[in-house]
Amino acid sequence: MTSPTPISEPSQESSPSPDSAAAAQSAVPPVLAEVVRSGFVEGRHRGSLVVLAADGSVEWALGDAAAPVFPRSANKPMQAAAVLRAGLDLSGERLALAAASHSGESFHLDLVRTMLAEHGLTADQLQTPPDLPLDPEESERYLASGRVRERLTMNCSGKHTAMLAACALNGWPLGSYLVQDHPLQQLVLDGVRTASGEDVAHIGTDGCGAPLMSLSLTGLARAFRHFVAAEPGTPERRVADAMRAHPEYVAGTRRPDTWLMQALPGTLSKMGAEAVQALALPDGRALAFKIDDGATRTLGPVLARVLRRMGVDAPVLSRIEDAPLLGGAARVGEIRAAF
Repeated sequence: MTSPTPISEPSQESSPSPDSAAAAQSAVPPVLAEVVRSGFVEGRHRGSLVVLAADGSVEWALGDAAAPVFPRSANKPMQAAAVLRAGLDLSGERLALAAASHSGESFHLDLVRTMLAEHGLTADQLQTPPDLPLDPEESERYLASGRVRERLTMNCSGKHTAMLAACALNGWPLGSYLVQDHPLQQLVLDGVRTASGEDVAHIGTDGCGAPLMSLSLTGLARAFRHFVAAEPGTPERRVADAMRAHPEYVAGTRRPDTWLMQALPGTLSKMGAEAVQALALPDGRALAFKIDDGATRTLGPVLARVLRRMGVDAPVLSRIEDAPLLGGAARVGEIRAAF
């Protein structure tokens, strides 16, 4: 994301005009969350967000929803749809895992191993960086058992397994499946453009090594709406249906995306690293936001506030917005939405 224009202190010789001062101020993203400790606001997190109406128009926004961002793992539904377009026949838990940032729980890792074996692949062919389970509790158990970082344990291993399987099916090179001009990654790029309704301004490399296509927040929200509204049987709808039917495979048993999709039937929700969140409701309304400093601790409070402003009323919102701050072992504050 483009950094906001710095605001310089005016010199005595030359003060900024009212118009230029207003322009500089408008470039500073709004505060979306506050860090409150012992009744004192000790920190603020700025960012941008957008909410789409059921017809896909922008209903309201804060900050700059038109600037490109890297959606990170919020792009995974589009990557999963690409493997279906490549001819790979996945469904159910397997397709949900192909769109997952899984927690590394035993049922996640067991299914990745099963999928590799089903397609004649091995964990050594995964080009994910060796990692620990994403979930802190699973990571502690993993280390306590004496194991070390593995490629299979990395939270994107389901996606990479599906990508490798699609390449094997088509006779495409396996060793270069993450290269930007690989046939599979070109399918991903086409799918991102189609779902978002916009071109890709930047292509980078994600934490897992896969090509990463930028979108505006409006384009990201539009893509999630596209998946929910797609015709049954299309790759996009198949991915959305699998994620919503098996949300525990998309995230994990202790993750907000799972809780939301379980508690709000028909909802499609996916977070991404560096504090990105996208969600579409079954009525076609959608949202996306990005916290500029990448603080993922803000995601739950901000998402709950946006959903309430959209008229959603469900106990799960209290669960996801609870982000306590501790002083010693006692709760002394919280991360809270500030808009």
